[in-house]
Amino acid sequence: MQAIVVENIIKTYRAKKTVVEALKGISFSVEKGEIFGIIGPDGAGKTSLFRILTTLLLADNGNASVDGFDLVKDYKEIRNHVGYMPGKFSLYQDLSVQENLEFFATIFNTTIEENYSLIKDIYQQIEPFKTRKAGQLSGGMKQKLALSCALIHKPSVLFLDEPTTGVDAVSRKEFWEMLHRLKLQGITILVSTPYMDEASLCDRVALIQKGEILSINTPKGITNDFKKPLWSVKANEMFRLMNSIKENRDVESCYPFGQHHHVVFKTDENAKEKLESIARDGNYTDFEVHLIEPNIEDCFMALMKE
Repeated sequence: MQAIVVENIIKTYRAKKTVVEALKGISFSVEKGEIFGIIGPDGAGKTSLFRILTTLLLADNGNASVDGFDLVKDYKEIRNHVGYMPGKFSLYQDLSVQENLEFFATIFNTTIEENYSLIKDIYQQIEPFKTRKAGQLSGGMKQKLALSCALIHKPSVLFLDEPTTGVDAVSRKEFWEMLHRLKLQGITILVSTPYMDEASLCDRVALIQKGEILSINTPKGITNDFKKPLWSVKANEMFRLMNSIKENRDVESCYPFGQHHHVVFKTDENAKEKLESIARDGNYTDFEVHLIEPNIEDCFMALMKE
């Protein structure tokens, strides 16, 4: 059963003489109980999409349904069936942890006690600080409180817009562990993130850039579609090395990746030898070259060039 269906959603913003196409005919579907990731950089259209699907913003064109309810006709039902955690912390900063949670429970005509089992694993981590004002919490604790408030009415679909942005690595790991536990309870999760490494934690992902979906597949399926050999190179003179590689007419792409450069050739004929020749001609020191497996970010870079 499909929990989310999106068909040709278009959204355009107009300001003075500027027209920005935020979403250019987006279409996809999410199965019930699936963790589906919307992966893309800032400005790709992720937040606009989430605000439309949570009935906070009207699309210019297209159709969508959430949990079987039409986005426009049944917007009140959708609001009762979904949980939404926006990218920016939006809880009441002057209310305590417990007061925020009680407030959101009251809005949905429920209580903390009624659905405590759903948030127990998350809320227990911040419960010792329940009297602390939300504005005084750390980034990771704010994240856990926001998720608890989004879950307190037992939603069937959970929308998380860049929930781990600005959060430390340990909290990010804990957060994704929590999401997988929620999935086991049958909750459908649509999550957006600019972090490519989080794509592998989803069941399926959609890569999005400039309002268009580049690819939809499982994380493994996306990396399997990367057909050309990928080379990793490193030297002490990294910036000069990148420019030298880009000057070679047989090179399709070369871009920085951590402490290495990732290189793709138009054809794989003598690729390693060509890189070693560039290193010798440029007198690069401590030069290293390795054939590596592509990751989601490499696939994203390749898809952007198509």
